[in-house]
Amino acid sequence: MSCALIVLAAGQGSRMNSDLPKVLHPIGGAPLIAHALRAGAGLEPDLTIVVTGHGADLVEAQLGKLDPELRSVRQNEQFGTGHAALQAKWALEGFEGDAVVLYGDTPFVRSETLIRMREARAQSDVVVLGFEAANPGRYGRLVTDGDELTCIVEAKDATPEELNITLCNSGVLMADATTLMTLLDRISNNNAQGEYYLTDVPELARQDGMTTSVVTCDEAETLGVNTRAELAAAEKIFQSRARAEAFENGVTLADPATTYFSLDTFIGRDTEIGPNVVFGPGVTIETGVKIRAFCHLEDCHVSRGATVGPFARLRPGAELSENTHIGNFVEIKNATVAEGAKVNHLTYVGDASIGARSNIGAGTVTCNYDGVFKHRTEIGEDVFIGSDTMLVAPVRIGDGAMTGSGSVITSDVPDGALALGRARQENKQGFATRLMRNLKAAKARKAGKVD
Repeated sequence: MSCALIVLAAGQGSRMNSDLPKVLHPIGGAPLIAHALRAGAGLEPDLTIVVTGHGADLVEAQLGKLDPELRSVRQNEQFGTGHAALQAKWALEGFEGDAVVLYGDTPFVRSETLIRMREARAQSDVVVLGFEAANPGRYGRLVTDGDELTCIVEAKDATPEELNITLCNSGVLMADATTLMTLLDRISNNNAQGEYYLTDVPELARQDGMTTSVVTCDEAETLGVNTRAELAAAEKIFQSRARAEAFENGVTLADPATTYFSLDTFIGRDTEIGPNVVFGPGVTIETGVKIRAFCHLEDCHVSRGATVGPFARLRPGAELSENTHIGNFVEIKNATVAEGAKVNHLTYVGDASIGARSNIGAGTVTCNYDGVFKHRTEIGEDVFIGSDTMLVAPVRIGDGAMTGSGSVITSDVPDGALALGRARQENKQGFATRLMRNLKAAKARKAGKVD
């Protein structure tokens, strides 16, 4: 059965007290809406429609970065969830299959839960996702008759008897796309809020003789984010889940509570991660890697057998081959480090390539920026770069070459050559003794101790 996602992302999110649309606030290094889209991707949808509204330009720009195939429609005036979902009607013209309504501010619904809803669709015309609430409070109540869902009642419209119901509505709903749009066309705003509720769909479906049912999930899956405090709580839940998944995938975390993941972090098994390690977006770690304490990685790839850290930073474009060593206080940016190469101490490598088995000495800097343009440094295989070498790009160091410690290299170095680029040392006999004596005398005079 074909499937379309309708993701509602039009709300203002006023309680966030932010200029940023609510669905763009991040959890795990990715906007809230990215989490909802990832869950929906488990259904392998043929079409994804995002309903935007408040901050539509910002939201749509982000959608283009997440997936250029996403379609967006705008809800220019916010008249409720039913009105929002109805905006997808024209984008669904000609589509045959099911539609599922998700929410851009509800990040934890699992793909497995949505798949169970699709399975339930085989016996029911409309399927609603519900949960048993510990504190039903403001949630809409699911009124059932046996296995049938009778209706959904919003808390503000519920009777005292209905408020005692603990089976609550998550807002997620699945039905045939054409049927859903037809039912949405018929809902009214005759309620306490004067809005068009998506929750009216099951009752209208039953009036037409259709079957309606409920699939349940854990309450934690339905957590919505409406405030900064809820955003922080959601981040904590995400990190807890990510750490548990890492354990299941054969990853060792020395101090799980201080390891932070992003939504797209991938780590291979038998990788060891030390305390206080942060994975920003876009990180792939292969098997058998050691990430030592206090490292920060983003948008980079680390191949099997590599060692990183402690106190290392891998910035976007860092590509480490197998069995490489990146040590303490080393920063790598937009650079490739070939198999077996070592960059172990106090070094910056940016816009560069380092050949296999080369060794980069402590304090080396690739001087890649001239104030306007970035330039590349190419270091060949089996190269030895002496400590405190400044490589002024663009420059190439040939295979098997060496640089002397303290050198400033401004020209290419041929294969096998030794490059020395520093001032000639000159010793001034007795100069240090005389200089210190004169300086001490001047200090004493200034203090008034000598006439």
